[in-house]
Amino acid sequence: MRDDVAFGPAVSAPKIGVMPRLAPLAALIVIGMGLSGCILGTERPDANLEVPASYRAGPRAPDSAVPALDWWRGFRSSELTRLIENAQAANLDIAVAVAQILQADAQAGIAGAPLLPSLTGTGTAERLRSANSSSGSSASSRSTSQFNAGLTASYMIDFWGKNRATLYAAEENATAARYNRDVVALTATATVANTYFELLTAQDRLRIARRNAASAERILTLIKQQFTAGTASQLEVSQQETLVATQRASIPPLEITLRQNSATLALLVARAPAKFTVGGGSLASLAVPRVTPGIPSELLRQRPDVMQAEAQLAASNFSVESARAAFFPQIQLTANTGFQSKALSSLFGPGAWYYTLAAGLTQPILDGNLLKSQLEQAQGAQLENLQAYRKAVLSAFTDVEKALIALQQTSLQERLQGEVVASSRRAFEVAEAQLRGGTVNLVSVLQVQQTFFTAEDNLAQVRLTRFQAATSLFQALGGGWTRAPKPAAPRQF
Repeated sequence: MRDDVAFGPAVSAPKIGVMPRLAPLAALIVIGMGLSGCILGTERPDANLEVPASYRAGPRAPDSAVPALDWWRGFRSSELTRLIENAQAANLDIAVAVAQILQADAQAGIAGAPLLPSLTGTGTAERLRSANSSSGSSASSRSTSQFNAGLTASYMIDFWGKNRATLYAAEENATAARYNRDVVALTATATVANTYFELLTAQDRLRIARRNAASAERILTLIKQQFTAGTASQLEVSQQETLVATQRASIPPLEITLRQNSATLALLVARAPAKFTVGGGSLASLAVPRVTPGIPSELLRQRPDVMQAEAQLAASNFSVESARAAFFPQIQLTANTGFQSKALSSLFGPGAWYYTLAAGLTQPILDGNLLKSQLEQAQGAQLENLQAYRKAVLSAFTDVEKALIALQQTSLQERLQGEVVASSRRAFEVAEAQLRGGTVNLVSVLQVQQTFFTAEDNLAQVRLTRFQAATSLFQALGGGWTRAPKPAAPRQF
């Protein structure tokens, strides 16, 4: 519960000999603070959730390779590591999330202020001129001076815990803001990784497209030679020219993808695209880290979005407590003490000291259902956050399952697609050799070319999908893992 005290005006410091006279004021405040109530923290809301013992698509040894804190190093790309570190230091979305933490902390400070006594000081000096009522002459008027220095103290006894519940709600919101920062940072990290992979894939596909265009032009030259010799038709020449043009036309879209992803990376690291360059390379030179998902129950302590939803639920629980406590009487303690004199020289004399003590009780009677509506609103927010927390937990399990399936199947697909590329390359080489010897049908050559070119491009895209699946798994697991601390004990006061 919450202790709210406002302390009144204070101006000149009293003499040391007068300090014992402030004892009634201090005793009143201490007694009021001792009467303030208590609130117990809420239990973890995952007690009744269905938490599986293991992942259906997970390995038999789930903890054999849980992700490290710097999981992105597992891709073995120094450029990717540098980009991610730059993003973590300069990303503007993360900066916004940090600013929101500052606001949430300040709001918690505002919410905690009513728990402490309020003390204010006052000092006044007045010059009064009054007329003598028995004479109409202005010469009979007289002037007086009035000097005053004092302290006013105020304290709201938080007997029902209203103000302390408000403070706890603000603290939980500040905790949620910190988890939100982690969510944003993890999203930014995964986005940098995926964007970098897309850039490398665009470079790979550009190399494939240019190499295939050169191969198609080489075949076109052979067909034209046969056409000149009278062993090939104009139709066959035109078909090969179409294939060459198709390969050339595939290059500009890949250039767009390459340059736009470079610009996206510049934004992620808070750089101007015109002054930002990425070396890149080939996605085939990177490694896919080995990662296992751990135990599903541990995920609830690793996913920042789940922890954020839990903090928001806890905040709404305390908001309900605060709204419920508003129905009960509020007890206000006030005290005034100071010195008052007509002469400044005797202001702090023993005879000039005064004090007043007062206690007041306020009980809402008729408020147009305001308090009831506020309680119902808080309860509705509590229910909303409860369902949001449950969804966050189930979504976390679902994300991990989907990422495990995607990584498993894309790894298999990449291996199989590699076999397709190898066999189609051999077929293309044989067809080209036979074409030079004039022992192959040109329609078969055209089909072999198209199969080989498509297979190589598909392999690059499948490889990208596999790397993105790995990133999705890291993101689904909440990034790097640390051993979860023991749950904190409920608050008691």
